[in-house]
Amino acid sequence: MSASFKKSYRFAGFSAMYITLFLTLFVSVFFFTEDRFNFLWILSFAVICFCFSFTVLQIRVEKFIYKRVKKIYDDVSLLDVTTLKRGQVTTDMGTLTKEVERFAASKKLEIESLKIREEYRKEFMGNVAHELKTPLFTTQGYIHTLLDGAMKDKSVRKKYLKRAAAAVERLVYLVSDLDMISKLEVGDLNLRYEYFDMVELVKGTFDLLEMKAAKKNITLAYDMPYNGPIMVNADRERIQQLLTNLIVNSIKYGKQDGTTEVSIENLIQNKVIVRVTDNGEGISTEHIPRLFERFYRVDKSGSRREGGSGLGLSIVKHIIEAHDEKIYIESDFGVGSEFSFTLEKAEELPKTVVFEGPLT
Repeated sequence: MSASFKKSYRFAGFSAMYITLFLTLFVSVFFFTEDRFNFLWILSFAVICFCFSFTVLQIRVEKFIYKRVKKIYDDVSLLDVTTLKRGQVTTDMGTLTKEVERFAASKKLEIESLKIREEYRKEFMGNVAHELKTPLFTTQGYIHTLLDGAMKDKSVRKKYLKRAAAAVERLVYLVSDLDMISKLEVGDLNLRYEYFDMVELVKGTFDLLEMKAAKKNITLAYDMPYNGPIMVNADRERIQQLLTNLIVNSIKYGKQDGTTEVSIENLIQNKVIVRVTDNGEGISTEHIPRLFERFYRVDKSGSRREGGSGLGLSIVKHIIEAHDEKIYIESDFGVGSEFSFTLEKAEELPKTVVFEGPLT
């Protein structure tokens, strides 16, 4: 019988057995003689005594443990007492220990996650403050200089106003990007799905960025001639913004006289993959996991010299995830980088198909 007992009843079982033996012997010795000894009555008394003792002990010990363990959860604010169910506590200390360990492991993960978020929050706030401070202080400096008397010189006044305007423009660009990321994260923006030619969109983006690439003599090109359209179903405006950010990023970190190449390939039956490849400086492996974080910069000093808000890749990631698509990165330090993303393919060009869908 003992082998079939649950571990949680061992204490109550042994205690009830000791009480039963004591009471049975006590009754046998003091209430029965050889003439009046009744074995059946003694056996019945022993069974009833054992069952009663076992039940009372089990209930009382379980309540005792539960109350004290619950008090521990009440006292320790990091643990959530509402998750402690009545049925989880028994006299089985092994089970109880596992439950406490499970809670402890869960809360440890939560604490570690909160620490990571707190570090990220501090870093993010520091980056925001730095990015806002630079154009604000620059604008403030030029304005104060003009107010202090430089405004009388027309050539100086025009030069300083242009520089102040450029700083304000950078500030507006930064705030606009921050606003867009916030809306993307909370789902306040709607994606306007439509069918469009990806080849034409890439060509238009090349035309927009031709002057920027020419400053470093970087060639913008397709991987091969595309004689026909490749139709996709997505938000054209957002995809152009995504593509612009990726190409600008490749130009920014590309080497002098380098190349930025875009390819559009069939991935599976209903998907295409767009690749943006450059032969620039590349990215070290340790930076890749954090590359899409807001304001994260691989080369902080170089990035700020090149300008930009530091939010481009974060916006890219949010736009792709809003389309329920994937983005990938492959990079070799000193060789170059390749960013690629998937889009839904449209086999045929419909006459007019435009519909809106909420950002998820």
